[in-house]
Amino acid sequence: MTKRFPTKGNIIFHVDMNSFYASVEMAYNPNLKGKPVAIAGNPEERKGIIVTSSYEARAKGVKTTMPLWQAKKLCPNLVVMRPNFDRYREASRHIFQILSDVTPVVQPVSIDEGYMDVTECAHLGTPLEIAQNIQERIFDELDLPCSIGIAPNKFLAKMASDMKKPMGITVLRKRELQEKLWPLPIEEMYGVGSKTAEKLKNIEIETIGDLAKADAYHLKSLLGINGEHLKNRANGYDPRPVDPDAVSEFKSIGNSKTLPYDTTDEMEIRKVIRQLSQKVVERMKRKKVLAETIQVMIRYHNRKTITRSKHVHDFLETVDDISERAYTLLLDNWNGEPIRLLGVTAQDLVDKDEVAKQLDLFTFEKEAKKEKLYEAVDYLAEKYGEGVFKKDVAPARDSHSVSTSFQKDFLDDFKT
Repeated sequence: MTKRFPTKGNIIFHVDMNSFYASVEMAYNPNLKGKPVAIAGNPEERKGIIVTSSYEARAKGVKTTMPLWQAKKLCPNLVVMRPNFDRYREASRHIFQILSDVTPVVQPVSIDEGYMDVTECAHLGTPLEIAQNIQERIFDELDLPCSIGIAPNKFLAKMASDMKKPMGITVLRKRELQEKLWPLPIEEMYGVGSKTAEKLKNIEIETIGDLAKADAYHLKSLLGINGEHLKNRANGYDPRPVDPDAVSEFKSIGNSKTLPYDTTDEMEIRKVIRQLSQKVVERMKRKKVLAETIQVMIRYHNRKTITRSKHVHDFLETVDDISERAYTLLLDNWNGEPIRLLGVTAQDLVDKDEVAKQLDLFTFEKEAKKEKLYEAVDYLAEKYGEGVFKKDVAPARDSHSVSTSFQKDFLDDFKT
């Protein structure tokens, strides 16, 4: 029987696994414990980028997205491993099963973190006791450390989980914002990236507290509607519910690749674009989605990076569709200088089944409207013979006769 905590608001947890990939490898091979461990995309070549690292490696300055050669320079005894995604997915499934045993109101946001609404879980103990039990169970069953933030909303819970790692449990109440949250540098606020932080610092917003007190109109003119959202969150306001169905709501699927050497070879570039497109399509198939926008990312030899996107008047799902459009987009925007990294992203994703339903409904409605025409054609053909009409007078009623071009025409109309 569920029992609600005696509070007007909600009690939200953010569960964040600590150094997840590296921790899973340590649990799988205990000999790695206590050593500086890093997971990298390709340990054998320059294109190896640090995906994650253990706390021992981080203490030596190893960071996520750092080139492998640089990480090894900082930490010569670094143990570098390729990622084992099957192993990580299995661990993730087990983790979220543990969370779901506490409450059905669980929202995964990535393979290694998620939100829980435990407002109606008072029968399981205090919020602190529930968090301790979750943390201990994950550690006992999987040998994996996690940190848990406890707060009245998702934003504050996320900020709280970052305050003590590894194996931390932090409570962040609204009345504690001035003491615990506001002194933090603005770049440590969830939702503030490096570019946004730079813009905010240019108007002398250095801390989260500065943002909380900033003029809303000024922020909105600088950052658009996001400025208003960030100010609200800095003041502890975040109305978003924990939504178990939101796991399927995502905006893009992308892959990038650092080349083994800087290149201007169009054949090599085209080959990489197709490889990236293949990976994107594989993930799209798993998610059962189609894309309406393609984006390419180009990082040059001097690390200058550009991204360009193009909306297409069609739904894309094949490797040919995506790779050809991505390559054309690249050629339109490439300045001819040597390329170090390429990325392909499918954006504006839509559920494939939903598109099919819309197509079926549209086709049915169009055919139904023509039913009287069909009846007239049948009557005249019966009276005067089949040859009385040329083939293009009336389309056939066979449901399989709806052509690809017809469907594309519909999709163009459907978007307007």
